[in-house]
Amino acid sequence: MLPILVVAVPLLTALGCAVSRRPHHRELVHLLGSVVSIAFTLWLVWKVTAFGAYSALGHFFFIDPLSALILLITGVVSFTAALHSIGYIRQELRRGELKSAQTRSYYAWFHGFVATMYFVPMVNNLGIAWVAIEATTIASAYLVALYRSAEALEAAWKYLILCSVGIAFALLGLIVLYGSSINVYGSASNRLDFTFLDQATRPLPIHLLLLAFVLVLVGYGTKVGLAPMHFWLPDAHSQAPSPISAMLSGALLSTALYAILRIVIIVDRAGGGSFVSHVTLAFGLLSLMVAFPFLLLQNDIKRMLAFSSVEQMGILVFGIGIGGPAGLLAVMLQMFNHAMTKSTLFMAAGNFVQYHGTKNMRRMGGSLSKFPFTGTVFLIATVALVGAPPFALFTSEFALAAAGFANKHAIVTIIFLLLLAAMFGVVIYQAGRVLFGKAPEHERHVATDPWTTWPLLIPLSFVVVLGVFIPHSLQLLFHQAALVLGGRMP
Repeated sequence: MLPILVVAVPLLTALGCAVSRRPHHRELVHLLGSVVSIAFTLWLVWKVTAFGAYSALGHFFFIDPLSALILLITGVVSFTAALHSIGYIRQELRRGELKSAQTRSYYAWFHGFVATMYFVPMVNNLGIAWVAIEATTIASAYLVALYRSAEALEAAWKYLILCSVGIAFALLGLIVLYGSSINVYGSASNRLDFTFLDQATRPLPIHLLLLAFVLVLVGYGTKVGLAPMHFWLPDAHSQAPSPISAMLSGALLSTALYAILRIVIIVDRAGGGSFVSHVTLAFGLLSLMVAFPFLLLQNDIKRMLAFSSVEQMGILVFGIGIGGPAGLLAVMLQMFNHAMTKSTLFMAAGNFVQYHGTKNMRRMGGSLSKFPFTGTVFLIATVALVGAPPFALFTSEFALAAAGFANKHAIVTIIFLLLLAAMFGVVIYQAGRVLFGKAPEHERHVATDPWTTWPLLIPLSFVVVLGVFIPHSLQLLFHQAALVLGGRMP
């Protein structure tokens, strides 16, 4: 029953926002729905962490600690983005960037998007999960095109086309996986259920599993933003409203990566771990290499953060290739830490864009002094993003590098550390232009809305606190999720 409520609440909230005619009533429905949604989500995550995997409707829903971690990420990021959206949309209305009808659509599609992301990690069947991931594309594409400018429509079209082509590869991979499953076990409705495939007593043909893995990695890797399938990502992040950019980077990329992780578990259990390691290490390093020059040359603040997401997804996939208990635990930490940090940065960047009336970093100089609260948040989150101590991403990246050396991946780990050092310099340079650069002579002044500032403290608190202290419940969840990823159910 609880998984149904987790999905049903945002769907009902979307319906309520769609039929609400007055902006005040719409905001109230949006806020109440978001509070109830995060409450049910945290309740489900707590139950899984405390009592183990949770199933419902005859194993249609199956939530283990890995699923629970994705739910927690989605819940925290979407709740923060929901709070931030209230002030952000008000400002866009004042600026004349949006009309009242567009805000109604925004809130409705916002909660529809949240519902699709919740559904992916809870459903047991990998084929139905594929449908849910495609639904996330449809729901979020409208939000990317919300402003209806030529650039926004082009970004949404590119997003739809590239992700649909990519997900077609993933579908082909699942068809191969399903074919190999029915060849060994015969036809049945559960042959794509993760619980069945993970506990199957007779091995599936390894050559078909490896083919399925490559197709799924390329297909879902497009949605994750791995190079060279990442071309939709900078445009979509740049044109979407900033709370949606935070959800795309913080929650959606993790949700798509979750689908890859489920296939990794199955292939690794069948003896294909060495192949998976080599392929993911290559994709991880390639994403880091591709992101570097684009980060260096960007003037659009949101595109710069988008290419940083390509880098961060590369780090996560690299960590999967490192493997081992310590490496997989580092991946879980990195996934959560990145979601909190990047969502903070995108929403803070949205405040800068509204304040300065531009996304061009050349015209945002002196933001720390002119916009002290958001500037301070942006500064802390940027230092955390590049992996500086004592913040949470330093902990996960240090653990990942240590696991690389311990697991005899010394050469690729050295390359990885060199790329991280290069990224450190580039991101700090770009952030310095915004925070400490010369202020423009003529700039607009926009009143600050509290809804766009104080919600930033929610994800930022995780970034700061988890670098020095991880509460026992979160430690348990991270360890249990790493065990699931390593093929050992806790």
